[in-house]
Amino acid sequence: MDEIKRISKRKNSNGQIRAESLFKRSLVIIGAAMVILVLGILLTLIIESVPSIRSLGLKYLWGTTWDPVNNIYGAAPFLLGTVLTSFLALIISIPFSFAIAVYLGEYNPKGWLSNFLKNTVELIAAVPSVIYGFWGLLVLVPLVRSLEMKLGILPYGIGIFTASLILAVMIIPYAASLGREMIRLVPSPLKEAAYSLGATRYEVLTNVILPYTKSGLFAGILLSLGRALGETMAVTMVIGNTSLIPTSIFAPGNTMASVIANEFTEADHAVYLSALIELGLVLFLVTVVINMIGKRIIKRFTNE
Repeated sequence: MDEIKRISKRKNSNGQIRAESLFKRSLVIIGAAMVILVLGILLTLIIESVPSIRSLGLKYLWGTTWDPVNNIYGAAPFLLGTVLTSFLALIISIPFSFAIAVYLGEYNPKGWLSNFLKNTVELIAAVPSVIYGFWGLLVLVPLVRSLEMKLGILPYGIGIFTASLILAVMIIPYAASLGREMIRLVPSPLKEAAYSLGATRYEVLTNVILPYTKSGLFAGILLSLGRALGETMAVTMVIGNTSLIPTSIFAPGNTMASVIANEFTEADHAVYLSALIELGLVLFLVTVVINMIGKRIIKRFTNE
């Protein structure tokens, strides 16, 4: 009887080892597939951009004229428009994201109101971008036009500022959700120790919670920035779609994603199509560089 039990345990142990080995191999295969996918996308963009790189060279990056009729292509207006809309949206969204994260993570983590606000914030991330574009055209554009008239600016309504407002609303859930979870993960003994020393709730927040969660909060900001850099449809509908360098944040402009969406189907010769694909390559590389910089900053925060 004991021998049968030992044989049964040995079989179960061997089965568990095989299952664990199979699971480990599947994880390695999935991870390798993701790396191959990213490298494949990069390689495809590089190959398809070769005609543009050979024809235009590095002047493509700082050229200020985009004129497909005369075969002149400069990406500077779109690069500037992408940076302006993304970082302006990030600046606008950060106070709202942190306020939501602090309220739902520390001040009111439970209850019907907390659940309602949490579901509402998550719903913002689920709304299709084209709906945001329609909302921007019908609501934000008239409001921005009224503001421009009061400031004595040409009342375009559409432009960099309007696109940034749309993006700010769209990226709030990413930083807010991650920040909320990070704040809820702060160990209770740390907060209780601070309260026992006579610290107020505000002091606990600023001296315990925020320092403990700063790497996670910055990761949420980085995630929001990545979302803003690649947004296409909503931005395309309200940014104005002009190939000129914007003279102010209220002027019309274009982003790399929006110009690709607008003109890709109209590219009627090889260099034009390749120039648009090279624009996608530049956007890909800008996103990678910003993520690498962000990871270094997060690592520095973590090591402090």
